[in-house]
Amino acid sequence: MSFRVISDKVAKFMMVMAATWAFILTFIIMADIIGRGVFNDPVQGVREIVANSIVIIVFLQAGYAIRSRSMLSADFLIDHFPPWARRTTLALGYLLGVAFFVLIIWGGWQLAIDSWVGGEFEGEGALRVPSWPTRFMILFGSALAIVNYVVMAYLDVVRPGDANGAADTRDAWFRPAPKP
Repeated sequence: MSFRVISDKVAKFMMVMAATWAFILTFIIMADIIGRGVFNDPVQGVREIVANSIVIIVFLQAGYAIRSRSMLSADFLIDHFPPWARRTTLALGYLLGVAFFVLIIWGGWQLAIDSWVGGEFEGEGALRVPSWPTRFMILFGSALAIVNYVVMAYLDVVRPGDANGAADTRDAWFRPAPKP
């Protein structure tokens, strides 16, 4: 099994996990709304759970969004570039994406360790939610994003097609690659 296939499977699995957690989160929010409106007794800690969950969901889905080419891009413009300019533009975009997520890891690593060692929690009263899972999911999601930017750079820049200029069809099950 190739590195690309493993990366794709991990990205899809993380996306499914995020979607599942978002679905479960809707029931938690609904229980809070019903408890608040009908019984005048809201579910304790929903605000903290939702705040941490949204961050986790975003970073769990970042790798899949990158790999499925769902990140914002100006395809209408890039499609009109000659092949060498298209590859150069894609390379620059992937490099900036890698740099962005490297900076997130660099800036968040010590905070995640401190949160775990120091027992950092969010919320007061009945429910206190630990902060370290969120901080480590940011790091994990950022690392997966970096891996997927590298995979995309390999597919689109290093080997954009065969000698005849045909696109790599092994990537078609995600989304079509840009025209070579």
